[in-house]
Parts: sequence; C-alpha cells; structure tokens
Amino acid sequence: MTDPSFPGAAGDDFAAPAPAAAPKRLTRSTTDKMIGGVAGGIAEYFGVDSTWVRVAFVASIVLPGPQVLLYLLLWAIIPKG
Repeated sequence: MTDPSFPGAAGDDFAAPAPAAAPKRLTRSTTDKMIGGVAGGIAEYFGVDSTWVRVAFVASIVLPGPQVLLYLLLWAIIPKG
C-alpha cells in the first residue's frame, strides 16, 4: 500500500520541469545609447540605471588610465543586442 502523502505515489501528476533560463549575455544596447550603446548594455546586464554607468565612466576620466581606450575596445568587442 502506498502512502498518498509520499511524493511519487500512484496518481500523482508531475509537471514537466521548467525550461532553463537563457544565460545573460553582455550586448550593446540598441535602445538606450548615446554614443555606442556600451554604457546602456552594461547597465542592462547588471540591472542598474544607465545614468549611473555613464556617471561612473565620466567620473573615472579624472583618474589616470586608459578609460577612453577601454570604451572604444568594448565598443568594438561587445556585439550589438
């Protein structure tokens, strides 16, 4: 005799497993862009407002480093969404 409270007992209907969500991909935004869509794409990927990504980039310009070259490199590498 089977226990009706036991999972897998006779008569239980099991739903098919839900399909796995597609992995997130970093792409350039086609809707939220000012120059190349890099900041908009990064914002969409991390789920933040694109204004904050742009402010962070502009603020980083005062620091020494290749920020503009990095932006251009990302523009060339990241595929369009």
